[in-house]
Parts: sequence; C-alpha cells; structure tokens
Amino acid sequence: MAKVEYLTTQSVLSLISPRGLYVVAYSWLFGMSLWVTFFGGVIAFKALPRQQFGTLQHKTFPIYFGISIFLSGSMLGYWVFTHPDVASYLAHPTMADVAQAYALFAVFGGQSFNKFVIGPLTSETMFRRHRLEKEEGKNYNDPGVSPAMKSLNRRFGMLHGISSLANLIAVISLGFHGLWIGHTGVGGY
Repeated sequence: MAKVEYLTTQSVLSLISPRGLYVVAYSWLFGMSLWVTFFGGVIAFKALPRQQFGTLQHKTFPIYFGISIFLSGSMLGYWVFTHPDVASYLAHPTMADVAQAYALFAVFGGQSFNKFVIGPLTSETMFRRHRLEKEEGKNYNDPGVSPAMKSLNRRFGMLHGISSLANLIAVISLGFHGLWIGHTGVGGY
C-alpha cells in the first residue's frame, strides 16, 4: 500500500535543501543547454535574416554561457564537497565519483572557454564579416568575394566549429551526469 503523506508548511520547507537545490540547478542547466543547442538556435536561424540571427546569438550566448558557468561551478563545488574521495582519487577518472566531477568540470571548462575566449573571437569575426559584406556589396557566400572575405569565412567556420564542439561536450557531459544522479542520487557521504 502506498505511503500517505500530507503536505505541511514544515514538509514543504524541508524541500529547500542542498540536494533539492542541486537537482533544480541540474534540471535548469540541462534543460537550458538542450533548448539552446538543439531547438532555440535552429528556430531562430530559420525565422530571422542571417545578420539578425547573428546579432541575437551575440546577445544571448554570453548569458547562456554565464548561467552555465555559475550552475556547473556550483554543482561541481557541491559534488566535490559531498564526495571527499574525489580529491584523493582525482587521477582515477574511472572512479564513479571522480568521473562525475570530470563531467561537471567539462561543462564548466568548456562553457568558460566559450564565454571568455571563443565567443568574443567569433563575434568579432562575424561583425567584421558583416562590415565587409556592406563594403563589398556581396554576401559572404556570393561568388567572387574578396580574399579578405574568404579568410574571414574560414576563421568564422573554425571558431564556430570549436564553440559548437565545446558546447556539445557540455551537453553530453550533462546527460551522463543526469543519468548518474537519476540512478544513484545526488547524495554524498
């Protein structure tokens, strides 16, 4: 027979705990990452003219990366604090708790790299390309663009690829971590 439990003020307030907040933080981060990576960007790309799409990404990605850094960093700190074996076995990534710390660090590190290095370089390249399109009177992918435009296209493609890879690694790492905490829980010892 199912356990019958009535909600009281005390039982509801007890939900606000480090473990409960960890699950909320994880859910927020994973859901946001899935939306930005697989849905929001695709919808915006199809709905907006290219230059407006680029401007939108330029404005939204720093916020996305910042929230990702804060949440993954907080989760990593909590994970290491509640799983003290992580510090002792850091060189053993096949140890389950250490693997989870590595996964969270992959999110933190990749999104930090995106926010502070790759993102600004990508935006700078994109806006240089927009200016050159206006000067040349041609889109970046029109036949007969200048060597300068071809160079900017290569640079933008490389930076975009690096950023996408770092973000995809973060999403996969979050999926792995979510499966882990879904199976074993957040709890430490």
